[in-house]
Amino acid sequence: MTQLQTETGPGYEETPFRVGPFGHDRSRRSSADDQKDLVTILTAPEPQTQLMSMVLTMQAAQQGAAAHILLCGPAADLALKDAPASATAGQPPKDMSPQGLMQMIMKQPGAKVEVCAIYLPGKGVGQDALLDGVGVAKPGEMAKAVLDADASMSF
Repeated sequence: MTQLQTETGPGYEETPFRVGPFGHDRSRRSSADDQKDLVTILTAPEPQTQLMSMVLTMQAAQQGAAAHILLCGPAADLALKDAPASATAGQPPKDMSPQGLMQMIMKQPGAKVEVCAIYLPGKGVGQDALLDGVGVAKPGEMAKAVLDADASMSF
């Protein structure tokens, strides 16, 4: 981010005026709104990569970030009620599964998990195949979330 000047005023902390990589003003947050937004995009089919993405996302959520997870391709199988064993099998060192940790993240304040818009039609199933609380991302809204996020991770 590029620091340009300092903004102050009622309801705002004295914060550097910063412009993110896409030109968005990141400093215009009310002092009451300290929660950062994190977008995690997961497409990797490997369970170890899936789990690590959830570990990092959970760590950010526990530090106050509102986690928004977008699952695409084979990674979206994590969102299925009838998920493959690779999504539900515990992994070392703590015997945690990617889907299990994702479900824990979903209970965190501000958390949201969605599958990409083309996943369900491509899989030939309906939204009822998804775990409760998992939605289907709308491309325009997801693009805005990515652009507006304080941070994003892609796996």
